[in-house]
Amino acid sequence: MSASPIAVPSRGEPIRMSANGQLEVPNEPIIPFIEGDGTGPDIWRAAQRVLDAAVERAYGGKRKFAWLEVYAGEKAKRQFDNWLPDETVEAYRTYLVGIKGPLTTPVGKGIRSLNVALRQMLDLYVCLRPVRWFNRVPSPVKRPGDVNMVIFRENTEDIYAGVEWAAESPEARKLIQFLQNEMGVTKIRFPETSGIGIKPVSRDGTERLVRAAIRYALSTGKKSVTLVHKGNIMKFTEGAFRDWGYALAKREFRNDVITERESWILGNAEANPNLDLTGHAKLIEPGYDVAPKDSQAGFEAEVLASLALLPTHGNGQYKRKLLIRDSIADITLQQILTRPKEFDVIATLNLNGDYLSDALAAQVGGIGIAPGGNINYDTGHAIFEATHGTAPKYANLDRVNPGSVILSGEMMLRHLGWVEAADRVIAGMDGAIGAGTVTYDFARLMDGAKEVKCSEFGQAIIDHM
Repeated sequence: MSASPIAVPSRGEPIRMSANGQLEVPNEPIIPFIEGDGTGPDIWRAAQRVLDAAVERAYGGKRKFAWLEVYAGEKAKRQFDNWLPDETVEAYRTYLVGIKGPLTTPVGKGIRSLNVALRQMLDLYVCLRPVRWFNRVPSPVKRPGDVNMVIFRENTEDIYAGVEWAAESPEARKLIQFLQNEMGVTKIRFPETSGIGIKPVSRDGTERLVRAAIRYALSTGKKSVTLVHKGNIMKFTEGAFRDWGYALAKREFRNDVITERESWILGNAEANPNLDLTGHAKLIEPGYDVAPKDSQAGFEAEVLASLALLPTHGNGQYKRKLLIRDSIADITLQQILTRPKEFDVIATLNLNGDYLSDALAAQVGGIGIAPGGNINYDTGHAIFEATHGTAPKYANLDRVNPGSVILSGEMMLRHLGWVEAADRVIAGMDGAIGAGTVTYDFARLMDGAKEVKCSEFGQAIIDHM
């Protein structure tokens, strides 16, 4: 690169992480941002004005952002012949918290998604996706207001780790031969033409994600955390995710949580104090009588362990604890449509989280208004981002909905502890949409709406703060 693309602002200070793991946010934090490709510049201009206005109105000039533009995607390629300059990654590493618009995935073999690259380089292991409905937003479901949940999607493992080899490549052939000859694998149906991918799921990765989800749920007064998995089929990856998640919850948060099965056992004990061990086991496992002896013993051990919680969780106390439960991924995709009120916080693996977050976004107005954040709660690093694509055919038309990046900024404000400013953004969004002042994507589906430009929608949000 002929010159550094980073021009640090003359004012402002970095955000720091304290020794006790808390963010130390100055009154003028330096915030790196990438405006993004395609429609990115349009939506970023609107979002920046909204965020600055929210901070100004909440704190009367005592706090403000010192914005630092950094580069990635097409703009970086044009100016510096580099899709993702090292200086950009270093800026996010140095200043801890930043925001970005949508980025193009470069075309060509061996070139990773820039979004995935940033997440992996900074070890942003949580993809945080809150999902809620704003009044009057068009929705394909009857009761979109029932959707109000937060997804903790594991961000660094699973098939998104990118460990795969193309079909008929020397590497794929070598790995298939190893699996067949050394590991006794016989289930690859067409070995000569199969691509091969590896799905890593670790105890460490699972525990830090589930820990973050439980801490969030406890700190925000949520009622439940649901571990979503496909462990009935992938027993040693997704099934392990479920088991490790439960184990961590009981080990680190015992006084604050109750598992679903424990709640059944304690409820049964309160309803019928005379139940014996076998009677308890039969109530939680209808197939107890035909189960092998070792399985029966396992069910009975589970009952005894749950009954040992009676002093701290009995007499109805468990009903006030955070409920830890699990759900198979496919039925979860049905239940978020049919029973969304049953979900508060979801903790899940990378691919499941991708499906769930986009399916939920469709229920509350679409990906154009869906915010997201990528966070490492241990180091303090976080990048908040628009979750949609670049939509290049609408670039520079001042037309598209800036809601995704604005609400991602709202998440950033809340993450920094600037709750009053975050509340202003929500109030402004509620007010603008409630008044029917919306961009074309909503206007065409709403009765009595006034279609406005991207920039005008941002101003409407400010007007309703």
